[in-house]
Formats: sequence, C-alpha cells, structure tokens
Amino acid sequence: MSLDFSNLQIDSESTYHRIKDVVNRTALQYNTYLSEKYGADVYLKREDLQIVRSYKLRGAYNKIISLSQEEQQRGVVCASAGNHAQGVAFSCKKLDIKGVIFMPGPTPKQKITQTEMWGNGNIEIILTGDTFDDCQKAARIYTEENNMTFIPPFDDPKVIEGQGTVAVEILQDLPDVDAVFIPIGGGGLSAGTSYYLKNKNPNIKCYGVEPQGAASMQAAFTVGKPVELEKINKFVDGAAVQKVGDLTFEISRQYLDDIRSIPEGKICTCILELYNKDAIVVEPAGALSVAALEFHKDEIKGKKVVCIISGGNNDINRMSEIQELSLLYEGYKHYFIVRFPNRPGALKLFVSEVLSPKDDITRFEFIKKTERERGPALIGIELNNPADYQSLLQRMTENKFEYIELNKDQTLFEYLV
Repeated sequence: MSLDFSNLQIDSESTYHRIKDVVNRTALQYNTYLSEKYGADVYLKREDLQIVRSYKLRGAYNKIISLSQEEQQRGVVCASAGNHAQGVAFSCKKLDIKGVIFMPGPTPKQKITQTEMWGNGNIEIILTGDTFDDCQKAARIYTEENNMTFIPPFDDPKVIEGQGTVAVEILQDLPDVDAVFIPIGGGGLSAGTSYYLKNKNPNIKCYGVEPQGAASMQAAFTVGKPVELEKINKFVDGAAVQKVGDLTFEISRQYLDDIRSIPEGKICTCILELYNKDAIVVEPAGALSVAALEFHKDEIKGKKVVCIISGGNNDINRMSEIQELSLLYEGYKHYFIVRFPNRPGALKLFVSEVLSPKDDITRFEFIKKTERERGPALIGIELNNPADYQSLLQRMTENKFEYIELNKDQTLFEYLV
C-alpha cells in the first residue's frame, strides 16, 4: 500500500490547542541516573502521569470530538487491551455519550477496573478473544450491527494527530532535543510523534521500540507492508499487536530512523530499575523506550535524549512475574532438571558441594514421586553473580549430577516452569 502524503492531514499542533484543556500536559523530567549511566542528557516524557495514566487519551478524545453530534449520540465502540479503552471511557463520560468497549480476555484486571471507573456508567465492557486482533474483529462486527462509530486504537488520522501532541509538548520543553525513543504497539504514537518531529526538524533521530515477542512493525518493515504475526507474546499487553496499521506503517516507515525489538526480560529489568531508582511505576509497554537505551548507548553519548514513558497501568499482582523474567534475562536465575546419582546422601552433596555459599535454591520438587533422592528433580537456582554459572555447571559434572538446562529449552521450560 502506498499513500499520497501530499493529501495527508496530520495536524498535531492545532490538535494540541483543541484538546489541551482536557488532556494533561505531562512533565518532561531530566533523569540523573540514566543520564550518568549512558553519558547523555536523558529526559523522560511522563505519559504515565496522564489523566488515564497513558498517552492514549490524546488520540481517543481527539477522534471522538471530531465526530458529528449525530454520530456521538449513536455511541462509539472500541477495541483495546486497556489504555485506549480508558481513553475512550474517559471521553465518553466527559462528553456524556454511550460507549461499548471490547477487551481481550487476558487483559489485566487492573485495566478493566480502571476502564469501568473512568466510564462511570457511560460504558459497557465486553471481554472476548485471546488477543487484541481477535477482540478488534468482534468490535467491528458489533459496530456495524448497532450503527455506531468505531474509534480505532491507532490507524486513523485523528487518533495519530492526537498522539502526536506528545511531540508538540516535547519540542516546546526541549527544542534542541537530539533523539526521541518511541514505544510501538499498533504504531499510532510512533506515526504521530515522528511525523511531527521530522517535519519540524529532520535532524532529530526518531527510534521506534517494540517488544521482541510482538515485533509487528519490524516485520512490516522487513516485507514492506503490514503483516499479521502468526503468534505473539502477550506479556507486554499495551504493545502486543499482531498487525500494525496501514497508515501508521506508512508514516513510521518514512519518518523513523530505526526500529528495535527488545527482549521481554530486559523490559522487566527496566521496570524494576525505574521503580527502585526513581519510584516510577510503569507498565511493560511504558518501559520500552528506556530499555532501548542500552542498545543505542554509543549513538546517544553526549546527546539530549527523550524516552516516552507511554503508560503506568501496571497491576501490582504482576510484579513477581516481572521480577522472575528479569532474573532469568540477567542470568541470575536458572532452572534445571537434575538426576541425582544412585548413592546415599546425594541431595546433601548437591547442597554442600555444588552450590556456592551465596547461591539459593528457589524451587525444588522431585518429578517422580516414587524415586525420591534418586529420580530427576526440577531445581531453580538463583546465583549471587551471573558470572558463576559456568562454575556451577562444572561442579555438577564433577560430582556426577546429570542435568538439563531448562533456560535453553523453551518448550521444556514452558511445560515445567
């Protein structure tokens, strides 16, 4: 698909003035820790402090107020994993119109509860499908059957220009910015911000960032058009989209300087760092831009850099999973199937001779109930230092413990851990 950009109307500057009395102007904060770590001036655009704790309100509200009075009275429908839903719900309450919101079944409960709160009687929530894309198909059918208006989460000029108001504020606060890191789900934010920034100053570097398990924009860049990924990792729920939009792809392809997919474990490490260093609570998608700094550290040295923190709707119940994924990614935590030698005291030998004094066993269970202390066991070990891993393997071999490294066998890992 090729679009005629001469006829494309994406006016984020006018939109900024149109929605500024409803949408929070979020802070652009200098971050000392990240600046010292990467030798750059790193600023965080705090969209996690937006009214609904994400930038999505900007595009949703702009789209809905652009509808005719008749269209508003008939009501609106949207599909969302959570943040767009909250933006639509807030807008429905603000404008006193009816909204029906479709959300994927695995959506975190916290986002569902928040959406209900913002809608406060003006919305109905329907949970359906396993992914955003399944959910969106059901929402579009419902829209047609009930003669309502669909509010796209990303692939719409009004939504895109609303998201682009993030860039308007960035340039107002930091006119000499050198680079901006932009999270990508369906591409609305990357399209809106890169379009505005590049048209204002072509020298600003615009870096798109998406989760490794749902790298749909990168796939589109590779083949030259949006493609539907057969399978995605839904952990980064705010950016887990199987297929980016046609319009968002075309704009992003023209204006992004680079695109990077980030491992989910690295994203988790950044979530924990932001909380521990600066008491900033972000959802997985909100940490994408900060996680990308590590992969561009040579390019950003001495530069003024902005990371868009896209959202802060993180369910506290997910923190144990986030910590686990971070430990696995950083090399601190390892899982094994260990077969103990057929001799007395094998378990005691494992604890005393294989583990170092500062290593911890975080999980231990015999796989076969009838062969305790001789049969295979599932063992989780947390190392004091990731560099000790090879010596741990060496000690298991020297003491004649047969083992399988589950961290390197994704199928077995998902089945057993």
